[in-house]
Amino acid sequence: MHEAKNSSRRIIDAQEGIHKNLALVVKKHFNNQHKKPIAKHTQDAFDAVKGKVEAHLKAGQALIFDSCCGTAMSTQIIALENTGALVLGIDRSAVRLAKETNIKLPENVILVQAECTDFWKLAVDAGWQLQKHTILYPNPYPKSKHLKRRWHGHPAFPDLLALGGELELRSNWKVYMDEFCEAVNILEDKSYRCRGVEELLVINPLTLFEKKYQDNGQSLYSCKIALKKA
Repeated sequence: MHEAKNSSRRIIDAQEGIHKNLALVVKKHFNNQHKKPIAKHTQDAFDAVKGKVEAHLKAGQALIFDSCCGTAMSTQIIALENTGALVLGIDRSAVRLAKETNIKLPENVILVQAECTDFWKLAVDAGWQLQKHTILYPNPYPKSKHLKRRWHGHPAFPDLLALGGELELRSNWKVYMDEFCEAVNILEDKSYRCRGVEELLVINPLTLFEKKYQDNGQSLYSCKIALKKA
């Protein structure tokens, strides 16, 4: 679930409004265990950081995930804004993670090459709880037939919510954002609700895509959800 080529272009809404099968898909995933095997490289990556993360949590310090972090520009900015937290930037691509940025990697950052959905499951099973979780500008798969490729239509959606903390998504496609909010609210869990999507006025972009979208005059959106502790 990463940016496609030419992703700075405006999204043409192949799907208008919230998908008609959203409730059916979301409830199905919450009523059925996600049984996909964990990728070996992700298990190895998780095992490599597990000790440091759990020592950090045991000390009562905060844990933040920046999932699909790409070149980790956002991870580094988040870490500098949250110096007391351990920030994990997670991306499936070693090439993206290896790209140089203009910001020196802070000491409280760990970059992890892993499949996000597998890493989330391992983190949930280990009992990790997040203070904050960001997913910035994923490919929203605008074709109606691709609902199950979006985060809220994916079998990993229950794990995403179970990680807790403040979850923030950003996108340049409002339908996707509205649909994610609706997916959260479909669950009728009174301990967390999505209160809606806000249009962003970005002063200091968190990612290169955010800068590119803004420079192209596109509207940018955010939604934040305060999730319960598991």
